[in-house]
Amino acid sequence: MREVKVIPSKSDAHRAMICAALAEIRSGLNGVETCKIICDETSKDMEATAKCLAALKEAVSGASGASEQDSCGGKPGEAERTKPAVLMCGESGSTLRFLLPVTAALGVNGDFMPEGRLPERPLSPLYEELTAHGCRMSSQGSVPFKVRGKLEPGKYTLPGNVSSQYITGLLLALPLLEGDSVIEVTTPLESAAYVDLTLRVMKDFGMDIEVSGDGCLKYTIKGGRRYSAPRVYEVEGDWSNAAFWLAAGALTDDGVKCRGLRMDSVQGDKAIADILKTMGADVETGADFVAVKKGRLHGLTVDAGPIPDMIPALSLVACAAEGETRIVNAGRLRIKESDRLASIMEVLTGLGADVTELEDGLVIRGAGSLEGGEAEGHNDHRIVMMAAVSSLISRKPVTIEGAAAVEKSYPAFFDRMREMNLDGNLILK
Repeated sequence: MREVKVIPSKSDAHRAMICAALAEIRSGLNGVETCKIICDETSKDMEATAKCLAALKEAVSGASGASEQDSCGGKPGEAERTKPAVLMCGESGSTLRFLLPVTAALGVNGDFMPEGRLPERPLSPLYEELTAHGCRMSSQGSVPFKVRGKLEPGKYTLPGNVSSQYITGLLLALPLLEGDSVIEVTTPLESAAYVDLTLRVMKDFGMDIEVSGDGCLKYTIKGGRRYSAPRVYEVEGDWSNAAFWLAAGALTDDGVKCRGLRMDSVQGDKAIADILKTMGADVETGADFVAVKKGRLHGLTVDAGPIPDMIPALSLVACAAEGETRIVNAGRLRIKESDRLASIMEVLTGLGADVTELEDGLVIRGAGSLEGGEAEGHNDHRIVMMAAVSSLISRKPVTIEGAAAVEKSYPAFFDRMREMNLDGNLILK
């Protein structure tokens, strides 16, 4: 069986880096490492967060220079206290959505510089909640996206079916304010595991958040708190990107074993192991690994709400399964790095699959194999990885245009494919 060590979790790393930086800032040790974060592989998204945090720490330390005229809806003649921190967030939605509230809570003037499709991705209703609590921001879609003013404590209200990243950003920021705050989630929270991960990381950095409610959750945040960093924080393995190796295992006779996964992880994407087993794959788990081999696969219905990032990998596996697979509750995939419902349908159909795109889902009728051909990466790392793994069940080679998009989350992805001899039917452009 082929083996691969999974890369560190991007989701865990973002949160740990932010908490560690806030511990430095609030302790007055700007630029002095208070926590050693162990993360042996990085990606463009992680690097974007690191660069933004460095800019914030410099701004808070007072090293960012002289005043600048307000250009974000302030009163005529009103000047900002400092030159803005330039926050190069790249194409990382997590970086932008987590650090918007944090920047405002610190009272830092920030110019966010999103790239790619990120400026087009919505910020509502987080945008409206921030403006209702003391922030001034340029219009959505602006580049640079300017944030001015100081965030105020109070009651924040968000739906649970738009983006859990909005809730995470507020959870990270609100303890920094002098007064207490509440976040009320008005509908059941989708992708709740990502918020659970936020709470777990915050607890490791000395922050306990009170959670109450049943279907609709309420988070009570005490103000005036300080993050306290552990001496060492080790980023756990990434279930999101491991999903493509586990999918590869489900499509091959000798299978794939992923090492470095925590079976007690709160990452919602660990559900991939149970879903593949339900589909008929041969799945074995151990203390720190999951091994998957080909079995008699059959279709099923997958609720994308809790696990939107799993849908590209599972859609591919569905192409090799008997019967019909339905992906439901997947409307949020339309506002990812690409419109992922459209991208999945286009790529898999182009390779010979039978896929129907719905308003908020997909219907995939498995045929056991694909024809192969050309696939456009749509500047979307998960679409590129899906197309790459599709070569394992394609009769002809698969040629991927725009393969470099994997650098967003997994720069060494194709190196690992070569090391495991999984790239024999693959051509990269």
